[in-house]
Amino acid sequence: MTNWINTVSRDHVERGVRGRFTQANHGKPHALRRMARGDWVIFYSPRISHPDGPPLKAFTAIGQVVDDEPYQAEMSPDIQPWRRNVDFLECVETPILPLIEHLHFVENKQHWGYRFRFGVFSVDDHDLELIRTAMTRPLESVGPPTVSGDSGGVPD
Repeated sequence: MTNWINTVSRDHVERGVRGRFTQANHGKPHALRRMARGDWVIFYSPRISHPDGPPLKAFTAIGQVVDDEPYQAEMSPDIQPWRRNVDFLECVETPILPLIEHLHFVENKQHWGYRFRFGVFSVDDHDLELIRTAMTRPLESVGPPTVSGDSGGVPD
């Protein structure tokens, strides 16, 4: 089993959660073909909306792949993105900044946003557990999300 982070604006993540699917890299199939049934997918949203919405810098959803192959959906005759079906966990939006020092995939803590430029990438079990725990902690311990600090190398 592999754990993935998929970089997607919050508005697109919300659409995927409602439809129980994920897309990657603007609907291309390559990253989705590397995923397998049972793989975890964590969604990181650098922005609230695509393409120029306000910065968010938060993990916005988490779930597991529940199918065996990517499939094409028809949004219009000209738009037919590739997707994978996902069962999403109930979770809370979780800012990345408090987690950066503890994430293994962030090699350079000053330029922490670099990895997100690749869209989809794998992370180890430690990072999955750290993020999943932060996103699924009891709701009474959740305060309002805060966004501050460096852009992390992700363009504004």
